[in-house]
Amino acid sequence: MPGDLPTLRDVADLAGVSPTTVSRVINRSGFVSAGARAAIKRAIDELGYVPSASARGLASRHTGLVGLCLPVVEADAGLLHSRSSGPGQGAPVCETVRTVVEAQPDAIFSWGGMYFGEVVRGAEFAAWEAGLAITVAMTRSPDLEARVLNMAGRVDGMVVVSGTLPGDLLEHVARRVPVVLLTGLSPGSAHDRVTVSNAEGVERLVDHLVTDHGITTFEYVGASTGTPDDDERFRGFRRALLRAGLAAPEAPRLRGDWERGRAREIGEELVAGLRRGEALPGALVCCNDNTALGLLDVFAAHGIRVPDDVVITGFDGIEAARTATPPLTTVEQPMAELGRAAVEVLTARIAVPARRPVTMSLPVTVAIRASCGAHPPAG
Repeated sequence: MPGDLPTLRDVADLAGVSPTTVSRVINRSGFVSAGARAAIKRAIDELGYVPSASARGLASRHTGLVGLCLPVVEADAGLLHSRSSGPGQGAPVCETVRTVVEAQPDAIFSWGGMYFGEVVRGAEFAAWEAGLAITVAMTRSPDLEARVLNMAGRVDGMVVVSGTLPGDLLEHVARRVPVVLLTGLSPGSAHDRVTVSNAEGVERLVDHLVTDHGITTFEYVGASTGTPDDDERFRGFRRALLRAGLAAPEAPRLRGDWERGRAREIGEELVAGLRRGEALPGALVCCNDNTALGLLDVFAAHGIRVPDDVVITGFDGIEAARTATPPLTTVEQPMAELGRAAVEVLTARIAVPARRPVTMSLPVTVAIRASCGAHPPAG
């Protein structure tokens, strides 16, 4: 009757193929010839057919949803949309469902907006390519366990930033759905993981500071203890110092929490030390860009010149690092590609649940800017 929505059988009849062949194209399962695939696409476009997610879920026992479990709240207006287009003109719409709770200002402008916003963007792209939707949960919440388990009951698999969930909760989730851990983790994990070359990136950065700037005294400004990425970055820091024959601490003396506010407190502590006659090191190597930016804030307010009085470096490659005064020397990681790769690994795990765990490590780039003197790397 007029106004009825087109069905899968309508698409099959118009394309001259069987409903099973149409289903294979929609669900990306099984072989379909290029000619038949093109005919089905034309029929879908002509009819305006939209697959029923609920029907597909009942037939395949899949929901078509993947979950992202991120470590902080998010209130960046650029992320708080309910629908976002896939890349390119005329791309299908990928539904994105966000769980958002109250945020402190530094949380708003640190991890989420500057770092994980890019990770989510890459994840959305991969989900769009796979015909999936994503749902995002932030883990700074009093009802963390209920929130995460609720997500696990509604998705086909989850990408979890390592260190954001207690171990017992992570394993509980992993018994229900496939899990891919994003970023660093100790060897021997039973889960797939996607990470970057954390240790190697910091090692190359410190090599540059030693070789091209002649710096001999260093301080690492770390994150909270037991953070996998930070542990790996500190290992690279220490390895570079030992190779250069310099003093290398067993553990960071200064620790923040990845955020700019806590870094400002550390900066004030260093300024107070200066007033007591304590010297600054030649370089402060920070666990991430937000930590470095917080130190820049405080040093600028107290007239401490960077890089003349002290060199400061970061890790991540967020946009604010480029526009800081001075622009921040940092280790740039492929943030969007991390999100994309994590979802791709997850979809492969969903398709073949019994395969062995894999680890994918993405390369990083050392970006030399004015906060270390802007000398090019040796070689």
